Amino acid sequence: MLTRRRFLTAAACAAGLQGQVVGRQPNIVFILVDDMGWKDVGFNGSHFYETPHIDALAASGMRFSNAYAACPVCSPTRAAIMTGKYPARLGITNFLPGKHTLPHSKLIAPESNQFLPLEETTIAEELRIAGYVSAAIGKWHLGGPKYYPEKQGFDVNVAGTDAGSPKSHFFPQWNGSPPISAAQGSYLADTLTDAAEDFIQKNAKHPFFLYLAHYGVHIPLEGKSALVGHYQRKVRDPKDPQNNATYAAMVQSIDESVGRVVSRIRSEGLENETIFIFTSDNGGLASAEYKGQTPTSNLPLKAGKGFLYEGGIREPLVIVWPGVTKAGSVSPVPVTSTDFYPTIAQMAGVTRMIGAPKDGVNLVPLLRRGTAPKRDALYWHYPHYSNQGGRPGAAVRMGDWKLIRWYEDNSVELYNLSTDPGELKNVAESTPEIAKVLRANLDRWLEGMHPVMPTPNPDYDAERETEGLGAAIREQLKSGDLPTPGKN
Repeated sequence: MLTRRRFLTAAACAAGLQGQVVGRQPNIVFILVDDMGWKDVGFNGSHFYETPHIDALAASGMRFSNAYAACPVCSPTRAAIMTGKYPARLGITNFLPGKHTLPHSKLIAPESNQFLPLEETTIAEELRIAGYVSAAIGKWHLGGPKYYPEKQGFDVNVAGTDAGSPKSHFFPQWNGSPPISAAQGSYLADTLTDAAEDFIQKNAKHPFFLYLAHYGVHIPLEGKSALVGHYQRKVRDPKDPQNNATYAAMVQSIDESVGRVVSRIRSEGLENETIFIFTSDNGGLASAEYKGQTPTSNLPLKAGKGFLYEGGIREPLVIVWPGVTKAGSVSPVPVTSTDFYPTIAQMAGVTRMIGAPKDGVNLVPLLRRGTAPKRDALYWHYPHYSNQGGRPGAAVRMGDWKLIRWYEDNSVELYNLSTDPGELKNVAESTPEIAKVLRANLDRWLEGMHPVMPTPNPDYDAERETEGLGAAIREQLKSGDLPTPGKN
């Protein structure tokens, strides 16, 4: 029997004989930001954060007004990007390790798989067969050493471990976590960008896949002092929902990284043969999870990271494909994290995939001609209580309609996102026919996924059910600043 590594080597040889790849192969730069919300960029309406380089990237390609993460927390979305499969199918349904921490909640959350299995084919392995050299730079968070990027098809791994966040965004405070060294006082986003530029320069004459997965803008909230000072002076109205100067500084550092990567591509003469994809892994953190601070706001979208509402799953997304995407174009077509695998594969000229991205759809016709992909809906399954105050449930979007089913009591909420993007008016009772159709589709999808599910908690105590959440988040839930199913 062939081992997995020997199989991939054999497949690579076969690909050379069978003509798996056709045409010129573009370089692919995939920039994934941790916890960046839909509203955290200028092109989606932020007036406080400054993102000129990201905005310029958006202006040079196609941006998506209805782009979604596969999950409202990070690891499941990252697994979906790597495999083209829904987190429910993979059994990676929570951030890792993501243990249940609410002893008195109504349900007991299930165990999430703790790693991305080596049996899964990743997009890096797909591209390796196609002749690409690949680098994973930054956050991995898909399992321990046996499952690190270099075990999953990447030729280079810089700072990618099982950790979900750094000890600090400054060196030497982060020393060892992540495992990358830098000069005294260096900022992590800059250090990762140094590595990205080095990889581009060394591989300028070879088709490459660069997966630059920043640890920012995830907590701890730490920004460069000069930038923090700039935004402190910029705050005009403390009641403005986006007013955290430290978070704004972190956003700007990510923006500067994007600018540096684009400049490096240009300086190497690769701008006409490099595809850029820029997005995030879940919604912006709109709960007071870090030292009582609420980093950002996703308004007019509801809630944020850890919630199945739009603020928790809708993302900024830009794709720049020279000669294909029209500069300044905007697509309203709903897309999600699972779509990247088959899309990147076709971009690279792969005509016969070795992997099986069962849930993703190929967006190339959409990028080339504006032709929407054929699928019935987008789906989510999040059977956990989030650290941010979210509750277990599932969701489906069909056209302009979105339905959320809450696992605690099987109640549903229905919203028309075309008229109510902030999910302010639940129309499940006034539009029962539509609710019935969406609920049936969601239930049928769940049945096909065979997902891990929460179970009744014998120690449920309604008076103590939020114990385990931070005091500031409990206060936000109590005051209504964070939504509670059936009450908002």
